[in-house]
Amino acid sequence: MTKWVYSFGDGTADGRADMRNLLGGKGANLAEMSSLGLPVPAGFTITTEVCTAYYDNDRRYPDELAGQVDTALAQIETLVGVKFGDPQNPLLVSVRSGARASMPGMMDTVLNLGLNDETVRGLAAASGDERFAYDSYRRFIQMFGDVVLEVDHHHFEDILELHKEDRGHAMDTDLDADDWRKVIEGFKAKIVEETGEPFPQNPKDQLWAAISAVFGSWMNQRAITYRRLNAIPAAWGTAVNIQAMVFGNMGDDCATGVAFTRDPSTGENIFYGEYLVNAQGEDVVAGIRTPQHLTIQGKNANGSDLPAMEEVMPEVFGQLNDVRLRLEKHYRDIQDIEFTVQRGKLYMLQTRSGKRTAPAALKIAVDFVNEGLITEAEAITRVDPAALDQLLHPTLDPDAPRHILTRGLPASPGAASGKIVFSADAAEKQAAAGEAVILCRIETSPDDIHGMHAAQGILTTRGGMTSHAAVVARGMGRACVAGAGELRIDYKERILRARNEELREGDLITIDGGSGEVMKGEVPTIQPELSGDFGVLMGWADSIRQMRVRTNADTPNDCRTARYFGAEGIGLCRTEHMFFDAERIIAVREMILADNEAERRAALAKILPMQRQDFIEIFEIMEGLPITIRLLDPPLHEFLPHGEAELEEFAEASNAPLELVRSRAGKLSENNPMLGHRGCRLGISYPEIYEMQARAIFEATAAVAKEHGNTVEPEVMIPLVAMKKEIEILKALVDRVAREVMTSEGIEIKYLVGTMIELPRAALLASEIAEEAEFFSFGTNDLTQTTFGLSRDDAGNFLGTYEQRGIIEQDPFISLDHSGVGELVSIAVERGKAQRPDIKLGICGEHGGDPASIDFCQKVGLDYVSCSPYRVPIARLAAAQAALTTQKT
Repeated sequence: MTKWVYSFGDGTADGRADMRNLLGGKGANLAEMSSLGLPVPAGFTITTEVCTAYYDNDRRYPDELAGQVDTALAQIETLVGVKFGDPQNPLLVSVRSGARASMPGMMDTVLNLGLNDETVRGLAAASGDERFAYDSYRRFIQMFGDVVLEVDHHHFEDILELHKEDRGHAMDTDLDADDWRKVIEGFKAKIVEETGEPFPQNPKDQLWAAISAVFGSWMNQRAITYRRLNAIPAAWGTAVNIQAMVFGNMGDDCATGVAFTRDPSTGENIFYGEYLVNAQGEDVVAGIRTPQHLTIQGKNANGSDLPAMEEVMPEVFGQLNDVRLRLEKHYRDIQDIEFTVQRGKLYMLQTRSGKRTAPAALKIAVDFVNEGLITEAEAITRVDPAALDQLLHPTLDPDAPRHILTRGLPASPGAASGKIVFSADAAEKQAAAGEAVILCRIETSPDDIHGMHAAQGILTTRGGMTSHAAVVARGMGRACVAGAGELRIDYKERILRARNEELREGDLITIDGGSGEVMKGEVPTIQPELSGDFGVLMGWADSIRQMRVRTNADTPNDCRTARYFGAEGIGLCRTEHMFFDAERIIAVREMILADNEAERRAALAKILPMQRQDFIEIFEIMEGLPITIRLLDPPLHEFLPHGEAELEEFAEASNAPLELVRSRAGKLSENNPMLGHRGCRLGISYPEIYEMQARAIFEATAAVAKEHGNTVEPEVMIPLVAMKKEIEILKALVDRVAREVMTSEGIEIKYLVGTMIELPRAALLASEIAEEAEFFSFGTNDLTQTTFGLSRDDAGNFLGTYEQRGIIEQDPFISLDHSGVGELVSIAVERGKAQRPDIKLGICGEHGGDPASIDFCQKVGLDYVSCSPYRVPIARLAAAQAALTTQKT
């Protein structure tokens, strides 16, 4: 019989930490902590395989599951000494999700399950505290009503707020047992009004309804969005964890909290976290009450007047600090822990690897190596390459003037400027239109995930350093200022009030997630310093990786940026980008509209010195590093005027009849230029264009060699080759021009001639093409288009639907399609090497900066990847991780 349920508690467990695929991260770590002898409330985990079976069988459970749940529940009753559903002394449980990859706040939780009109009286008697019992009951009704019965939580909040207003109370903690009874009656009446059914009283029915709700939340919209943003497959499923409740809201000797074993924002080795006295865990995460710091150091650093746990509960704090050190050493990673204190006794509810900012990830990885906890190779695998993006962009200029509106908590470092928006939908819509926005909320919830991803930064007026906004922002790499309590947000009027100022939706603000400052307007920025821990880790990565990392760069500025970030050459220099300069576009258009070769050559003669100077500047900056230069690729009509006004302007500037200009532009226009007269087809039709470009390349090579002594070895790329004869003809042209320049300049130039593999036919006939081509550069942007029959400019209109319906796991233009496009790359690599064993192989599409695609490139044996300048460090680290993965296999 399949084992669907794994129990833990009292120092033993059925599961282990390495069973996270089956038990989910939470379940595996609860089992591990229990086996370590830590104080974990007894419970059991329903496996991820049940989730898969649930969705595969029309939301029906395996036959054996109910019996295994009953057995596991009885085991909890034995360990805790109370019985589920007992009116005199009831066992209450929590029901929580637990996927193998952490998805904070994306799925549903139900606490205090097992309470009803009878058991609440038993809980009151057993605890000796009526207020606590009825507070717990109203919490359960509110969570169960929202999560399971789908009665929107604002209904419950409205009832509670009205009752507090009527009684003149400001805080939930001001309410007594009679208050909670009245609130509960209001909650239950609202449930009948919204659902037509009374609140369920049978604890077993409650349990199964909650289990189904948690499994159901795996497919809610916010979880789907989170999985899409973080590349988590839907097939993984979630586990469900049922655990005996312990109560942080039973009095002033009770508390609940969230902590990190090190500072997740900076990586500093200090105990970092928050707690609330007389509260449950959701109060901390939701930011409903202002949390207090665990340590005196944290309290002082943030200027808080509220006492630290270290002061209020010194003995329990000491136990918690011991657990912190033990867990970090055991897991050899920063831990994110949740705990509850019930009447002076500490209980551990969760541990998991803590989400951290990129600066923190670097510091923690380097420090752990220095502390002897992990190796350099392990340190490399601990940093998400994509997260380095947080380090590579400008930060606020410390000397720039700032109009500070207020200060909040520095919840996620980084600086961001943008227009104020007050809803996630508005953030997503405006960001899609190209606007930089700051999402301003009283507090965020998991339903805001899409807007948080779209925004440049996040600002909340409530919540602490471990609130939803803070945790999610750090994971996403978004700047976040939380708990800016002096601000007031009026959603209805769309106004942000700051002391004596009012800002409206659309006004510019700047936030600094490192200092907590909120500023009016846009503040200037400065470039980052890439040294310290970054330099140490990248040095380790460079010593391990096998592939080189080049950049896609067309301008001197791009080249300088890429060199600064560690690029080892240029993998794609797109010469057509040089043609659009305002000083040369007229000559380019004259060349395109010429009636004959002589007129074309006359126009090209004007362009030659400009293009030569472009290459000279690039060669000087790259100082002898390899440079792949793609000859003209796009169709000629892209360079022509668009619209009547531009046509008239060009006709006047070139002394050409307007009708001739209009007619020529019309003839060159193509319905589908992706498949038209472009790439090497232009070189075949107008060889003088490629001849001019080759001459500019080789004359620039000679000039730099004579001036600076740099040995430039250009790699001339002939684009869009589909047939051997195309590259044969054009390679002969390039070789002829090279000989002419070497003769005239009296210098020997080393160079290569190769092609971009961007057509399926080229990949399949790679052995023939390699007879002429000395290198292959895989243009996987276009290869993806021609393989799928998609336009990357238009496919975004429907690829999101394909992802949601599970037809594709992710956009193939973002991460390489291994089974289709990747198979063509593999074929081309194999056949190209068979024909020419020393052929140089690289990738120059945007996939060259995607870690998953880089891993594929390592596996198929490419020599280098090339990516945009700001992604060079990402590619360096990803290449090292790919090399380590290959070594393991």
